[in-house]
Amino acid sequence: MNYLGIEASVRNLPELDRDFFPLYKFNHAFLASAQKPVGVAVERSGGEMASVHTFIHGTPDRIEADRYYIRRLVKSMLWMKGGWRVYISGDREMCEYIRECFSADGCQAFDWDYFSHIYERPFEVVYAENLPEAKDSPRPAGGHFDGCRIGFDAGGSDRKVSAVIDGETVYSEEVVWFPKTTADPDYHYDGIVAALRTAAEHMPRVDAVGVSSAGVYINNRTMNASLFLKVPQALFDAKVKDIYTRAITDTFGDVPFCIFNDGDVTALAGAISLEDTNILGIAMGTSEAGGYVDENGYITGWLNELAFIPVDANPEAMQDEWSLDIGCGVKYFSQDGVIKLAPAAGIALDSSLSPAEKLKVVQKLMEEGDLRAAAIYRSIGVYLAHSLALYRDMYHFRHVLLLGRVMSGAGGELVIEECERVLRDEYSDLADCIHLALPDEKFRRVGQSAAAASLPELRK
Repeated sequence: MNYLGIEASVRNLPELDRDFFPLYKFNHAFLASAQKPVGVAVERSGGEMASVHTFIHGTPDRIEADRYYIRRLVKSMLWMKGGWRVYISGDREMCEYIRECFSADGCQAFDWDYFSHIYERPFEVVYAENLPEAKDSPRPAGGHFDGCRIGFDAGGSDRKVSAVIDGETVYSEEVVWFPKTTADPDYHYDGIVAALRTAAEHMPRVDAVGVSSAGVYINNRTMNASLFLKVPQALFDAKVKDIYTRAITDTFGDVPFCIFNDGDVTALAGAISLEDTNILGIAMGTSEAGGYVDENGYITGWLNELAFIPVDANPEAMQDEWSLDIGCGVKYFSQDGVIKLAPAAGIALDSSLSPAEKLKVVQKLMEEGDLRAAAIYRSIGVYLAHSLALYRDMYHFRHVLLLGRVMSGAGGELVIEECERVLRDEYSDLADCIHLALPDEKFRRVGQSAAAASLPELRK
């Protein structure tokens, strides 16, 4: 395969997407001939820093390949770890190019706007003579089972709450709600408070509260979340950014609490279930959600927004409707990925159906033994193998926990089977280092809300 003069060999391609060019393969072929040192660092809250020393060619015939490589690297670092300032060292012209890309009028305008918004400060790209060193502050979170705790899990279609006493779930409930279609934030606040009070009724006291919620949370504040999609910006700023803090303190006063992205809590629940660390959680549902627990069992505070990390270097890759970028994970590891591949498999899906309904059609065909549906899931398995190689360069995980409606049933099993085959054939050095897992019964018992309950540490 060739793109921008970079030639890479790929033995395993998705049978329904022969133009897929794994970004991992592009990157490694690019670096094989690159010799000019450059650096990229991304700064986020509290002076925390992601920092990468790498190489470009620095020659006129490779300028477009150099630009593409660095632009995708910056984007990947931003969506993996978050940040509001990018440092480029070693090449001033590259710094100017990245500054133009990540600007209001640049090709990465969406990223520029998004990160300006969630960090509440102007996004900027600066040149650095000396690249800042990496700085992370992972913190122990979860695995605390002492005392009387509440765990709350805010989903897009239902909310779950658990009352947990000394590690034993004594009560749990699941309530249907409609947060994504409701513009009044008081609806969300009242739903959260109602769940907290219901759980509290089943315990003698409340010692701590943990929250698992989709979105971006910085210092327990809601900076962006699909649950509040319809809330006007002014009301979001006034009532949503601190909605969980208000709901907890209004209800229980000054008790320890934590609010974490649901992907991280999923990875935590996996760590509890597997009794191990170094876990990357990938949920393939409406989008692609990610979470990570490091080698110490700590939650890192990174964004882990895998949906917007590029995985495909094909210049004709499908565009994401929200970010308007191409080749990003959301179009490969979500219900959109299944729908995208259906026409190539010869499956015509009724355009009047919702994405979730279209997925159900393919799942039903799969359960019936339809060979066309099987080709879809095998293709996703190939995508996954190549992308796990890419993700491992970033996360150094040992376990991959695969969840979400795309992974349910026979289709999910075929995804894993094909992924493991490609890993053995194309990435034999990684095959023994990556362990794929589906949620087991212990994981289901732990549950998202119960895992959330274990997040805060009690005050001594």
